[in-house]
Amino acid sequence: MSKLIPIACLALLGTAGHASAESGQNLPPATESAAPHTGAVDKIQQVNVNGTRADDTETRRLSTAAKMVFGREELDRNGDTSISEVLKRLPGVTLGGPPGRGGGGVRMRGLGNGYTQMLVNGERPPPGFSLEALAPDQVERIEVMRGPVAEHSTQAIAGTINIVLREGYRQKDVQLRVADSIEEGRHGVNVGVVVPGQKGALTWNLTGAVNQARQHNDSDTINLNTLRDGSIQREQHIHDEGGGVNDSLFLTPRFAYKFANGDTLTFQPFLIANRNRSGGDSLLDQPIGTVAPEYAHQRSDSTSHSTFLRGFGNWLHRMDGGARLEVKFGFAGGRSSSDVVRNTYDAAAAPLKRYVDADSTRDGSLNTGGKYTRPMDKGHLFAAGWEIEGGHRSQEHVAAGDSAALFDEGGASLTADSRRIAAFAQDEWDVTPQFSTYLGLRWEGIRITSDQTAAGRGEIRNLSKVWSPVLHGVWRIPEHDKDQVRASVTRSYKAPALNDLIAVPSISTYNDATRPDRTGNPHLKPELATGIDVAFEHYVGKSGILSASAFARNIDDLQRRTTMLAQTASGPRWVSTPINIGKAKTAGIELEAKFPLTDVYPGAPNVDVRSNYSRYWSSVDGIPGPNNRLDQQPKQTANLGADWRLKGVPLTVGGGLNWTPATLVQTTVNETAYTGMKRQFDVYGLYKLNAGAQLRLSANNVDPRVYDSARSVDTGTLVQSAATATRTYTTIGIRYEMKM
Repeated sequence: MSKLIPIACLALLGTAGHASAESGQNLPPATESAAPHTGAVDKIQQVNVNGTRADDTETRRLSTAAKMVFGREELDRNGDTSISEVLKRLPGVTLGGPPGRGGGGVRMRGLGNGYTQMLVNGERPPPGFSLEALAPDQVERIEVMRGPVAEHSTQAIAGTINIVLREGYRQKDVQLRVADSIEEGRHGVNVGVVVPGQKGALTWNLTGAVNQARQHNDSDTINLNTLRDGSIQREQHIHDEGGGVNDSLFLTPRFAYKFANGDTLTFQPFLIANRNRSGGDSLLDQPIGTVAPEYAHQRSDSTSHSTFLRGFGNWLHRMDGGARLEVKFGFAGGRSSSDVVRNTYDAAAAPLKRYVDADSTRDGSLNTGGKYTRPMDKGHLFAAGWEIEGGHRSQEHVAAGDSAALFDEGGASLTADSRRIAAFAQDEWDVTPQFSTYLGLRWEGIRITSDQTAAGRGEIRNLSKVWSPVLHGVWRIPEHDKDQVRASVTRSYKAPALNDLIAVPSISTYNDATRPDRTGNPHLKPELATGIDVAFEHYVGKSGILSASAFARNIDDLQRRTTMLAQTASGPRWVSTPINIGKAKTAGIELEAKFPLTDVYPGAPNVDVRSNYSRYWSSVDGIPGPNNRLDQQPKQTANLGADWRLKGVPLTVGGGLNWTPATLVQTTVNETAYTGMKRQFDVYGLYKLNAGAQLRLSANNVDPRVYDSARSVDTGTLVQSAATATRTYTTIGIRYEMKM
């Protein structure tokens, strides 16, 4: 207990103190699933015999490679309607975009999109899949791994988040959830059901949900062109306002069959279908500038549809001597389409131009893999396996202004094929009762090909091959069974995204340095990172933990988009292209405190405290400081929360504060990007009506603030900048949950 109070206070004070230190920053001028070690496997199997499972904290403690597990309690706590809202409260996880909106990407350790590996049931999701499309009711647990393991792809420089869908064997009752969320008077309804069943050797778990979400968007943007002498060449004020309705269907059944010889076969498909309808108005005022503005009023209307179907299959065969063979197989298919129509008008409401954007994308893939596991002498658990995956994408894009194509027909479509092959071997070894180690090696190769002969670019090929050795160790301190130290040395990487390699050209209607066209670069190389992680963990009671960890990464061949003026068929245009720019370094510390308050003060109320604080540093070679950080990485992030179970009343109340300070990043020699402070306060109340029913009331983003963002590009003769202020809103939710 002597270690408990100092570390808890450090995490709690770090959370609160740093939140106030930088809250006054203003907008600048607008210029594993790692397999547990042998002992962990044995303990979990023994618990299963008794009909229960090791809890989340015990699973974390027994894992040789660092892994945090968050089950249904964490997923249900605040009554969230999206997975991203759950993730933002987890240690070291941040979200892009305005508070409560999602869609900005999930990031571990503050690193931008692509550095965090997202898995669904241990597999990479299909192209085009959005985390926002997955409802929390469809998820059994979330596993967060700070270091890569050989069993999964090592495309995890920042870490891995594995979302495990509902599992049949844990359900006994039919469960029904009915929820309503209200934002600015707009209702969004969610209905979810879980139906377990069994007939002979076949068991199943049928899970489904329908959801309708309504949102309102309101933002103001200032565009400036500033000359070298400080005079303003052009100033534009743009007010955007609109809203939309999104309908979603989720189906995630799971089937398991046990054969007479003990083999088991499981299959879990998931189907997600989305339909979105939205519209908005943009009002432009130009107080300064000799060139007439592009429009005074722009009306936009859009519709989009998407459907994703993926199947996960697993056959498990047990052999003599504790050996077993797992064979995985799966498929994925997706199709999405969108249509956007924009009509512009002058100040007298006379029609100007009409723009049409239509996109249709099809994705398909097949994959297989397997793992052979065998216990060996002296506490060794050896495993080796393989993965093979092939995918195909076809995309058609039409962009026209007043019925005239904005680019050649050949450049508006593409087909691409991808092939991924991987092989790995790993050994988990209980060296002594106090020390366990994990040694793994993985080879992974990815080939991307695209025939763009029609666009005059011929066949494009990109091949990347990476060896990734990983070493993890955990030392359980003698005579202190609640304390342990972890350390890891790993090699990880970030493969170029398909759209960054062979993207369909994205044409900006109002092209300038802050609104450039976007294109791909087939010569991109993967980023390679060598990293070290260390952590100290102290476990409290049955579910509490105090931890302090640190990490460092050296990154080679850093990828970053750069904006430049290029000659195109339609004349000079600003174009954003990804390139490899060199080396970078990042490091950080992460503190976590989660424990019942009664473990500190025996007479305290029945309150569970949750707190985490992270501090990050980074630098990019070749870009001048002091803000030459990795793209979008904040300096700090923190969460503080508590849950109070009242005595004598079946009521639990709680809340949480999520905070990320303002961040200014020098992205290239002549570009800067700014994101404002994010502070989101959520509260909830849970009332248990009886043993099988409960009512949950929640309020997210209780104190809504304006979310600021800005970007500027120094073109040499002038500075072009855009600063946007986006309004955010409080969302009230009510959810009724019943077991039948």
